[in-house]
Amino acid sequence: MVKPVVAIVGRPNVGKSTIFNRIVGERISIVEDIPGVTRDRIYSSAEWLTHDFNLIDTGGIDIGDEPFLEQIRLQAEIAIDEADVIILITNGREGVTAADEEVAKILYRSKKPVVLAVNKVDNPEMREQIYDFYSLGFGEPIAISGSHGLGLGDLLDEAAKHFPNKKDKDYDDDIIKFSLIGRPNVGKSSLVNAILGEDRVIVSDIAGTTRDAIDSGLTYNGQRYMIIDTAGMRKKGKVYESTEKYSVLRALRAIERSDVVLVVLDAEEGIIEQDKKVAGYAHEAGRAVVIVVNKWDAVEKDEKTMKEFETKIREQFLYLDYAPIVFLSAKTKKRIHTLIPMIDMASENHSKRVSTTVLNDVIMDAVAMNPTPTDKGKRLKIYYVTQVSVKPPTFVVFVNDPELLHFSYERFLVNRIRDAFGFEGTPIKTFARERK
Repeated sequence: MVKPVVAIVGRPNVGKSTIFNRIVGERISIVEDIPGVTRDRIYSSAEWLTHDFNLIDTGGIDIGDEPFLEQIRLQAEIAIDEADVIILITNGREGVTAADEEVAKILYRSKKPVVLAVNKVDNPEMREQIYDFYSLGFGEPIAISGSHGLGLGDLLDEAAKHFPNKKDKDYDDDIIKFSLIGRPNVGKSSLVNAILGEDRVIVSDIAGTTRDAIDSGLTYNGQRYMIIDTAGMRKKGKVYESTEKYSVLRALRAIERSDVVLVVLDAEEGIIEQDKKVAGYAHEAGRAVVIVVNKWDAVEKDEKTMKEFETKIREQFLYLDYAPIVFLSAKTKKRIHTLIPMIDMASENHSKRVSTTVLNDVIMDAVAMNPTPTDKGKRLKIYYVTQVSVKPPTFVVFVNDPELLHFSYERFLVNRIRDAFGFEGTPIKTFARERK
C-alpha cells in the first residue's frame, strides 16, 4: 500500500509548522545516534487511528526571493502536485484575508480535496468567529488550536475521509526495484537513460502508482529490474527548478517503493548539505543504498583522486558506511557497467538471512573478545541473538536488561555481524529485548 500524502498549506504566520509538529508527534524530535543524519522538518510520516500517511509542511519550502503572494502560490502548487488531500490553515484571530482568498482560489481550481481549518481558536468564545471562513468555499471550517492541540482529531478524521485506496504495483518478488535520488542537476535522468541504453537490456515503460509516475522495466543478464518513478526525475518548471527541498518530496515517494536506492552525487560540485539530507531518508527508511558519483569524466584526476573523493564521502556520510561507492559518467557511459553488479549485491544482502546457530557463534566469539559493559555494578548478559526479518536485515538481541545494551556496544555487535556475513549495501537494524 502506498501511503496517502497530506499537505498543509496557508499564508505565513497561521501556525502551519506548529500543527505539523503536533500531528507527527515525537517522530521528528528523535535524534539519530549515528552522526551525520540530518533531518528536514518539511516532510514526515504520521498516523491517525488506523491510517498511516505522509505529511508535508509547505511553509518549510524555501522559494527564495519571490514576492510574498508568489511564494504562497508556488507553495500551494507544490501541495497540489504532490498531495492527495490538502489542509488549508487560516488564522481565526485575524479573520479572512486577501492572502487566504488567493490560496483558496488556487486550491479550488485544483479539484483536490481540501479540508479547511481555522487555527488559534483557543477557547469556546472564539468559535463564532469561524463562520466568516465559509466564504472561502470549502464547506464547514474546523476550529483548531495548534498550540493547545485542540480539534486536531476532528481535522484528521475529515482528512482521512478523502484518502485514496492506492495499491502499489504488484511486481514479482524476483524483480529488483531501485530508484535514483539526489538534488536537482546531478544527472539522474541522464543516468537512467545510460542504464536503459546499455547493451543486452530489454526496456519497457510501465505506468506507476502516482498520477505521473512511470516505472521503467529492464532485463540485464537474465535479471529483471524496475527503475521506480523515472517520470519524477524529468519534471521541469520554475517551481521545481527553484526549490531545492522539492527534490526531497520526489525522493521520498520513490524510496518508499524501492528495494535499492542509488544516491547520486555530482563529482564536479562535490558534496553539499542537501545531499546528506536526501541520503538520510533512504537510510532511515531501511533501504539498501549504493552511492553513485556521476560526472566523473569532468574531474581532473590522478591515481589519488578517487581515493580522496571516497574518503570525503565516508567522512560526510558516516551513517552510510555500509554503502558501496561507484564512480561513473552517465554522459560518456564510462564505468556504467560497474553499477548493475553493485545493485545486485546490495539487493541480495538486503534480503539475506543467517542461521541462528552460526549467528550466535559469531556473537559469543565477539563477546569473548570484547566483554559486555557494566553499569552501576550490573553487567550486560547476552543470551542469544536471532534474525527476525529482512529488507533490511533485523536482529533481536535477548539480554538481561535492555538498558545495559549501550549504543557503542550495539554498534560493535553490528560490525562483527558485518565482518562475518558481509551485508554490504544494506543497513542492519537491532533491537534489545529482555529474556522472560
